[in-house]
Parts: sequence; structure tokens; C-alpha cells
Amino acid sequence: MHPADTALIDSARADDPVLDRLLKAASAHRIRAADLGLDRLERALARLGNPHLKLPPVLHVAGTNGKGSTCAFLRAALEAAGARVHVFTSPHLVRVNERIRLAGQVVSDADLAEALADVLRVNAGQPLSFFETITAAAFLLFAATPAEAVVLEVGLGGRLDATNVVPRPLVAGIAELAMDHVHILGPTILHIAAEKAGIAKAGAPLVTQRYPPAVAARVAEVAALKGAHVLPRGEAWQAEACAQGLVVRRLGAEPREVRLPPPRLPGAHQADNAALAVAMLLFQSAFDVRDTHFKQAMQWASWPARLQRLVAGPLVERLPPGSALYVDGGHNPSAARAIAQFAVGLKPPVVFVVGMLRTKDHRAFVAALPAGCRRIGVPVPGHAGVDPGELAPETAADVASALSLVKEPARVVVCGSLHLAGDVLRRNGPLPA
Repeated sequence: MHPADTALIDSARADDPVLDRLLKAASAHRIRAADLGLDRLERALARLGNPHLKLPPVLHVAGTNGKGSTCAFLRAALEAAGARVHVFTSPHLVRVNERIRLAGQVVSDADLAEALADVLRVNAGQPLSFFETITAAAFLLFAATPAEAVVLEVGLGGRLDATNVVPRPLVAGIAELAMDHVHILGPTILHIAAEKAGIAKAGAPLVTQRYPPAVAARVAEVAALKGAHVLPRGEAWQAEACAQGLVVRRLGAEPREVRLPPPRLPGAHQADNAALAVAMLLFQSAFDVRDTHFKQAMQWASWPARLQRLVAGPLVERLPPGSALYVDGGHNPSAARAIAQFAVGLKPPVVFVVGMLRTKDHRAFVAALPAGCRRIGVPVPGHAGVDPGELAPETAADVASALSLVKEPARVVVCGSLHLAGDVLRRNGPLPA
């Protein structure tokens, strides 16, 4: 079977029995990757009264890596400016509720269950993927709950992603582009760029990072066909990380410079994600986001399982005193390079505990990690993963067992899969909130 004919697997469970039953019902239809499209969701939304057309101003974010962190910075800056913000992100790490924030608060089991029940009822058993169902529920909740803004993260790709039913965002952004999901989005970076650029809408600014010339040209070509105004880094805006923090400049007829402290989120790559969020807000006029709000966002923004240090818990306690445990959900070679850059700055020895899904380029991921560091391969609980022996010379049955193999103080980084990261947070804490 061709990879594009495989089913898109996304699902969830819940401790609440009513919500769990509804989540199982939402997972009933397995949509093939070859059948990605917007028609199914648009049909269901029409039966729900088109809630996606009744949203506050939308800030739409696509990209391979960094889009979730960019959304976190957007939310923090808008909330610092006094706005109530709805947020839709994916996937979740521990609880499906994490995907939907209503005016700043994670949706409750009861509210999510009610929205899912409404979607399933009006859909009347017609084919709808799990992600499409959750997206419809989010729009239903967003339309019914007062707020000033919606931050919307693309789930997969962009052009055919369920979030792309929103007709015209206030502003859209594209974060880092890299090779991932090639069995769905296409075999080259140009295919991937075209799919991500599919979120472009007529009359809406599209703020992008700096890409290689061929990639930038492909993004511009797709956006031009949509009638979007492309604002690339290096032409419409600039950003520089320095010892004091981050400087972002809007160029053109009305220039503006924002000087910021470094982001609280660890990793040098977070400066790029923060810069994209700042630039997106500099190219809109619906919200008065001032320098002081941007500065607060650098300190407020949080995004779990992104080089997150775990300071206490049963897994931390398995390590020798003086150790440190980090968890990161990065799962492609570009993410591995960001992890490697972070790890180079840690006190040795550094140990990587790696688990990956079969759909990922595990060889390139492992090759991007620093040479000479110890690696321990583990399975990804509940998912079809790469054989741990293909990831590392040492293997363990699970993360807890892998940590028990570390006999001297070390910096340990668990990485390779968001599903693995979620399992670590579930077993150790803190739970995403």
C-alpha cells in the first residue's frame, strides 16, 4: 500500500467516562492520507451553524518546527495586552483538553464533552477524522465563549489542514520549514513549503521566517496565487539574537524596533519562534501590543516538552544526585539539531534517551545528535515505534529503566517523540496546564 493511502492516526482517551466514550466515537472513522480535504469538515460546520465564521480575529500559524512555541508567544503577548485569547494546538501530551484553551483556560471535561456530542450528533455518522472532529468542537466552543482573539495552530501541512477552513485570518505566520511527514506532504522541501504556504489568504499578511531562496520563492508563488501579502524575514522584518536578548525590527514606511530580554523557553531556536510571533503582531492593527507587553511575553510564554527541565518526580529520582532530566518532543532531523545545540552547552556527561515512531526519519535524527554522547533506545508506549536497537547501542524497556542505567551524575535528555514526551510527563509530572 502506498504511504498516502495509510490512515491518519490521531486519537485520545480520558478519565471521565462520558468524555472517553465520545472520544472513542470521534475515532471511529479512519481517514486516508490520500483523502485529506476540507469538504467533510465544512459540511459538518455548516450543520453546526458555521461557528468558524463567527470567531474573533484569528492568528494562524503553520510550519514544521516551532509553530506551537510561536503560538505560546502570541498568546502571552496578547494576554499581556489585556486580550482574552482562545488557543487551538495539537497534538496533546497527556490530556486531549490541552488542545483547546477557552479565554486562557484549558477546556473542562464537561464543556469538551458537550461540544463533541454536538459535533457527532449533527455529523450523523458521516466520515470525519478525529482531528476534524476536535477542530469542529474547538470552533463551536470558541464561537460561544467571549474572547478577543484566536491563536490557531495548523495540525498537519496547511493547505488541506482542518484549521484552514477559517476564511481570512487577521495575520498568518509560517515558522521553520523542514523535512517531516513526507509520506503525506510530499518528498521534497519544495512540496512541504507549498503545503504550508496553503494557509495564505487574500488580503491577509503572511509573515515568514528566512528560507533558502528556492523555498522562499515557492512560498511566495503559492501566496501570490492566493492574493496574500508576503512579509519575509530579511525583507519586511529583521530579528537578531544578542547577549542582551532579542531585537525585532519592522521595516518599510513605518519602521518599529522592539528590544526584548531573551525568551524564558530554553534553546537558542526559541529566539526565532519568539521573533516570528513579535513580527506577526507588528504587522496587524487590531491589537495595541506595546513593547512592555512583548517583554512580558518573553517571560510568560511556556510550552511543555520543549527542552523542559523536570525538577522533581519519580523519574527524576531514578537519576544519581547532581543529575538533570530534560524532555523534548522533537522528532525530525531539524529538531534534533536544535536539541544538539542545546546539549552542547550542558555540563558533561550528556545522555540521550531516544524513542521514535516508525514514520519518522530516525537515522537522520540520531545522526544529528552530538557524537560521543551516550544513547539509550526505548520504545514509544502504545505506538508503533522504531526498534530501540536501531536508535542506540544500549536499549531499555522504558524510560524508567533507561534512567536506572545512568550510574553517575549526568544531564539526560529524553527525545524523539511527542508521544514519548507525553508519557514521561504523565509518569513524572508536571502535567501540562
